[in-house]
Amino acid sequence: MKNILVAIDFSDISDALIAKACEIAGSFSCQLWMIHVAAPDPEFVGYAVGPQHVRDWRASTLRREHQILQKKAEDIEKTGIDVTPLLVQGPTIESILSEAAKLEADLIVVGSHGHSAFFETVVGTVSHGLLRRSPYPLLIIPVGKRPAPDNPS
Repeated sequence: MKNILVAIDFSDISDALIAKACEIAGSFSCQLWMIHVAAPDPEFVGYAVGPQHVRDWRASTLRREHQILQKKAEDIEKTGIDVTPLLVQGPTIESILSEAAKLEADLIVVGSHGHSAFFETVVGTVSHGLLRRSPYPLLIIPVGKRPAPDNPS
């Protein structure tokens, strides 16, 4: 194994994903790629020349996301793991698969937020989309609540 791609969204499950990806990368002494897919620019007519406050807000959001990603990478590097942060814009599933192809990823690590079946049916999830479309091995980390172990008394 040479390349692991971990996809994070800055939600509260991101740290658990990073920890598991770091554990695997450390075990195999391989390169860790940490990707965050930012929302694409709005597609309404005139965005490029449209309202300055909208463009300023998008630029500010992207700068903030880049800073967060960079800080996480710096923290990982302190543990001795070789990590490269990636911030890309676009459709999430397609962007992850595109980067995985470029990197010749051996494994993609993603999380499952544990949404309801109704939510997943109507909206779908990134992990399910990757599961259906990815030619790469996936590790999906469930981050929902785990049942308490039985307590024999």
